[in-house]
Order: sequence, then C-alpha cells, then structure tokens
Amino acid sequence: MKIKLLILTALLTITSIFSQTIKSPSEFLGYEIGARFTRHHKVVDYFKYVSNTLSNVKLEKYGETNENRPLYVSYVSSEENINNLENIRKENLSQTGIITDNSNNKKAIVWLSYNVHGNEASSTEAAMLTLYELVTNKKDWLENTVVILDPCINPDGRDRYVNWYNQVKSTPYNVDQDAKEHAEPWPSGRPNHYLFDLNRDWAWVTQVESAQRIAVYNKWMPHIHVDFHEQYINNPYYFAPAAEPFHEIISDWQRSFQTEIGKNHAKYFDKEGWLYFTKESFDLLYPSYGDTYPTYMGAIGMTYEQAGHGMAGLGINTDEGEILTLKDRAIHHMTTGLSTVEIASENAEKLNIEFKKFFDNSNLNYKSYVLKNENDDKMNRLKKLLDAHEIRYESPKKSTIKGYNYNTQKESKLNVSETDLVIHTNQPKGKMVKVLFEPNAKLADSLTYDITAWSLPYAHGFNAVASKSKVSSSKNNNINFKINSINKSAYAYISKWNSLDDATFLADLLQNNIVPRFSEKAFSIANKNFESGSLIILRNDNRNKEFVSKLNKITNKHQRNLTSVTTGFVSSGVDFGSYSVKPINKQKIAVLSGKGTSSLSFGEIWHFFETQLKYPITNINSDDFGSIDYSKYDVILLPNGSYSSILNKNVLEKLKKWTRSGGTLIAIGNALNSFADRKGFSIKKKKIEKDSTQSNLTPYADRKRKSVANLITGSVFKSTLDNSHPLAFGYGKAYFSLKLSGTSYNYLKDGYNVGYFNKETKNVSGYAGSKAVKKVPESLLFGEQKIGSGSIIYMVDNPLFRSFWENGKLFVANAVFLLNSDTLK
Repeated sequence: MKIKLLILTALLTITSIFSQTIKSPSEFLGYEIGARFTRHHKVVDYFKYVSNTLSNVKLEKYGETNENRPLYVSYVSSEENINNLENIRKENLSQTGIITDNSNNKKAIVWLSYNVHGNEASSTEAAMLTLYELVTNKKDWLENTVVILDPCINPDGRDRYVNWYNQVKSTPYNVDQDAKEHAEPWPSGRPNHYLFDLNRDWAWVTQVESAQRIAVYNKWMPHIHVDFHEQYINNPYYFAPAAEPFHEIISDWQRSFQTEIGKNHAKYFDKEGWLYFTKESFDLLYPSYGDTYPTYMGAIGMTYEQAGHGMAGLGINTDEGEILTLKDRAIHHMTTGLSTVEIASENAEKLNIEFKKFFDNSNLNYKSYVLKNENDDKMNRLKKLLDAHEIRYESPKKSTIKGYNYNTQKESKLNVSETDLVIHTNQPKGKMVKVLFEPNAKLADSLTYDITAWSLPYAHGFNAVASKSKVSSSKNNNINFKINSINKSAYAYISKWNSLDDATFLADLLQNNIVPRFSEKAFSIANKNFESGSLIILRNDNRNKEFVSKLNKITNKHQRNLTSVTTGFVSSGVDFGSYSVKPINKQKIAVLSGKGTSSLSFGEIWHFFETQLKYPITNINSDDFGSIDYSKYDVILLPNGSYSSILNKNVLEKLKKWTRSGGTLIAIGNALNSFADRKGFSIKKKKIEKDSTQSNLTPYADRKRKSVANLITGSVFKSTLDNSHPLAFGYGKAYFSLKLSGTSYNYLKDGYNVGYFNKETKNVSGYAGSKAVKKVPESLLFGEQKIGSGSIIYMVDNPLFRSFWENGKLFVANAVFLLNSDTLK
C-alpha cells in the first residue's frame, strides 16, 4: 500500500512539475512576444503544442478561411471540466431553453475572441500569453470556469498585415511616424479575404469566417464574450463599461456587471500606471458587432481597445512622445483578458443566475412578426439567415392580423396564410428576434458608432406586420423542389425575374454559352402572366446539340421552374420576335480597385460577383485605370471612393467616349462626386440654404453633437420606383433604401429617374440629422443618363452595403445585364 502511495505521489509531483514547466510562447517560438509578429501558422502550432501536452486544454478546429487557413477555438479549464465538457455545454444551453434539461450549470463560460481585424495584431500575441498564464499561474480560476479562446478570427487579414510589415520594416524597427513601416498600403490587413469587416458581420453571417464561428458560438452561448481590438496610437486603452446608446433590451445586470468588470481591470491598470478610458466612443446598439451580438444572446458582451492598430508596428512614437511597443500592447490585452476570467470565476454562480433570467421574453412588446411570402427565393434566403442563428419560425394560420405595418408605418390589418412566415418572440432567442425585426430601434443618443437601422423586413424586401398579440401558427414546412424535365421540342423556355437567385441562374446560363433574352414588357402566354424582365430562352438562339441537356441541368441546379411554350405568339403583350424582347450578352465586367477606392465597397462588389452571382470580373488597379483599353469591357463599376486624382479630365473624356460606344458605367456612393456638377454629366448635388446661425458661436463642448445634424448614419427611407425601366425590373413601385450619407442629388433633368425620393419622403427607421433629412425629399436614388449607345448608372445609395441589404442586390444585376446588353460592340 505504501509503495502504491509513493508511486501515486511521484506521478502527481511529476505531473505538477511538468505543467509548471510547459514552454512559454517565447520559449516555444524562439523569440520574446513583442520582438516580432507571429505568423498565423506558428500561433496554431503553439496552441496545438499546449493542447497535446496538457489534459486541461482541448483544441477544436471549427473551419477554414477563404485562403485555406484553419480556424480554431481552444477550451481551457480544469481537467475534470474538460472531461465533462459536453455535459457543461448542455447544462448551460438548458438555462436558455434551447434544449430541455432540468440541470443547472454552475460553471462560468468566458469566450475571448482575438484579431477580428487583421492589422490589430497585438491581440493574437496576447492570446498566446493568456493561454500560458491560465494553464500555469491561474489554474485555480479554472475550477469553476470554462475559457474559450479564439486566437485569431481573421487569419487572412492578419497574415496580409504581418507579411507586409516584415517586408518593409527597418532593423531595428523605426519609431518615427513617417517611416514606411507605419503607412500600411491599400487595402490594409483589417478586412478578410473579400475585404469585409468581420466585426460588422456577426448578425449577417455573409462571410465564411462568420458562419463557421456563429455555429460554434451558438453551441455554447457563453456568459461573457470579449472582442479584442486596437485603436489609433494616441488613444491608450478602452474597456467597459460602454458608451450610450445601449439597446433597450440590455438588462440592468448586463449594464452593471460591465462596470464591475471595468473596475477590476482598472485595479491592475492603476497599479502599473497605465492609461485607460471607459464610457466613451463604443456604444452597444448595432447588432452585428462582437460585443452587441453576444449581448443580445444573453452574454456580457464587451470590446477592449488597445492603442496601436496597423500604424504601430513593433514600436512607434506617439504624439505624446511615448514609445508604444508591441510588447506593451500584448501585455495590456493579456491583463484585461485574465482580469475578465478572474471576475467571472469569482461570480460564476451569479453569472448563471442572471444569464438564465435574460431568456424570459414575456415583457417584449411585439409578440409576433409576420412576413408575407410573395417571393419564395427571398423567403428561403431569410430562412437561411434565421437558421444560422437557430431562430425558430413557423407558418401563420389563415387569418387577418392587426399590427404595425412596415410599408405604411401605421397600424393596419394584413391577411395571412400558411405560405407566409411568422417569427415569435416567446422563444429562447426572442430578444435577438426583437433586435433584428423591430421596425425602429429606440435610440437614446444620436452620437452612435455605426448605422442605426437594419430591420430585416426592410433589408429583405418583405411586406410585414409586427403584432402585439401572438399570432396562431403551426410548423413551417419547406416545399421540396421538383426536378424539371423540360420539353425538348419547345419553341422557348420562360423563367421569372424578381430575385437574386434568378440573376445567379442567368449568370450560369451565360457562363455556359446559352443565349437568353428578356422582355421589356409584361406578357401572357400558356395561361400564365409574366412581368417585365422575364427571361426567354429561344431554341432558335441556341442551335447546338447540347442545348437542352445543359439547360435542363442548369435549371435544376438553381431550382428554377421553367415554362415551356411551343409558340412565340403571346396572348397579350409583345411576341418573342419583338424589338422589346432583347438578347442578353455575356458581359465583360471591370471593377476599379486600389488606392482611392473604398476597400469595403470594392470587397462588396467582388464578393457579390464571385460568391453570389458566380460571374467573372476583372479587378483593375486604380493606378492603371487611365491607361487601359476600355473597349475590352462592356461594364465598368466604380465602387464608393474618392477619385479626384484618378478621374481627371482626360480619363473622364475617355470614359464618355467608351460610354457613347455602348459601355455601361456604374458609379456607387461617393463615386458620384467625380461626375456631379461637371459638364456633360447630368448628376447635380442638391443644396439647401445655409443656416444663418453663426456656427462659430456654438460652444466647443456642443460642436460634435451639433455636427450630427448634417449626417445620416444608416437610416431607412422609402423611395418610389419606375419599375417600367429595366434597372427596376423585378421590383414593385416602392423600395426601402438604406441611406448612409447626408449627401443628396437633384432629379436628373437629362436622364431617367428610376428610383427617387418624392416630396413627402421621410425616414422610417434610424437616425437622420435634422439638416441632412431636409435634402432627401425630391432627390435621386438610382438614375440612368444615356450617352450615345451607352449609359451611366448613378447609385446614390449602395445596394450592396455589407452584403446584408438583400433587397438591393437585383438592382446591380439589372444594371449589368439588362442595360445596353444588346448593343453591338
């Protein structure tokens, strides 16, 4: 017996010594943290090493990026908890109502997310330090706490930044702000592969990183989530509590515990004499951040911001004469990360009690949101988004319901049936349902960090009603697509045109060298009515043996229902040989990128064509734009950007000549500034009389607040559409646009005002400054200026913004494929 005890004691001693002598990040990597930036694969290697060495750490691969870099989370706790990890997860979910289980979790669950912006690179270095400290010096906290670390949310962006920095830095590093190593080039390492800001994508899950991460996040539903960031070099460190506005669903506990966490951080920062600030700049409203999304899922969601950013490199001299180093930045982030785990461990029981309370949704004002199904494709896209967040939906029973009507902004009645959709708030994620579907988010302060409107019925283009009474409903059954077997001897095949899925179908036809047409006018044939824009695929245009089999394959791939007809003689409207039935050419598309363009706007276009339409584009560097041969392209898109040095007089003349020959030039957002008020272009900026009040008499303290009167920070306005114009085919007479700027333009005097804001226009959701809002009525939204055989398309508002405003995307497809496509070139 004594021998057994001696052996057991020896084993425990060896295990203890080994755990204490596990290699630190510096020992493993061969350099001190802060001496250089660590490439992503080396970070992964360290996390693998720790996981393979210690029994209280588990590493899980949850996905891959567009550039095939792996995405991992690491679970860190006591060995007992790691062995019981699945039960802890289920017990926690039972507190939300997501699964049925009477167990009560007693463990705190803390999720720490690092490096969502690739060039805010200190946090991944901090992740390695934090992991090491937890498994060596802070193991007591892990007895009642599970820590989930995502060491790098955006490895593509991180490596883009790190690789650039390593190429240009001086040895030793240069702290002069003017040094090249502190001037990151376009597009910077901040965004992901497609140049999306992943910290604006939590709710919309348009990117692969977001979709894969959300799936794991929803499996756990942590009690605390921290999103580690960096800000500009002269702002020391920000941590919770957050600034106003707070969304109204945030509980008193979530507010107060943020403050307690902040006080705990302050204790450590005060001891070291480190500077910090709280309650400024970073609010909790927009739902797609790494702090707000978790908050609306019941967590204490927080952003931590360290001075640095892509400008700081390994070290930089701040404006105050302090040398800010990468080592300092990593240590600061490690400190707040550990402090967060500490206070979570100290309050594990209270965290669980309050977390459970959050999921009582009985006090929510609206009980049900009902959406009319007038377009199966749109409905399926919305369902896909809801499925990603595990939000439940049903079918309403046939009835008449009363509630707030999104189209009229008034109380009214709506007839619904089983084909429509209802989302109730009496479900575990009912508060997130409120946030995503509410007609107008309550805004406690107009000084906010991001857009203030995002309601999904507007973003997805649904006629909807919010009801204060729960709507009777039953299980929603998806309709299975029936495989087509098309008529081989048909004269023509007809397909609808009113969704992005139709545009993707068209793009695939063109890629496979099938020639489609579209009708500029509505028509009836075979006892069916077809709207303007409907696709007509004529056998006569496609005289090859493989035509029918290829068409059948593509049709089924995209789940389109074709109508086969044996004649081109219609019951009403135009026959298929009419001039109004125009061929659609295989358009060659160029997109401007590089210096001067908004990387985000370019990324939205790139992502749209490459991942949604799956149609090829040529990305042209802005430095080369003046010298290329435009005649190679049918369409040129100018993303949002500032082009004063690119679109000079000679380039504008060259563009006009190309347009006269049949080209389509599409300008989005601020790109319109390069054409506004210039000779030969119809677009004119709208001006209003200047305020006679002497602005220089405004007190200094009030200047910032007064300036927002000129801003529109993401607000929804109802516009009128001329849907007889090809640019608006597939739409109704109205469109809710997300307006992102206070700049407005007059109606086109020489051109087509396809989308416009009439005299009675007002914002229906979100904040719009009192001065800026006066310029919106009687202003342009979308317009076409004809120049010779081609045209310029002016898009004042960006229909591809963050790829979440789904109802705007068809405008871009219309502009590319339905305008000037039949021009001989």
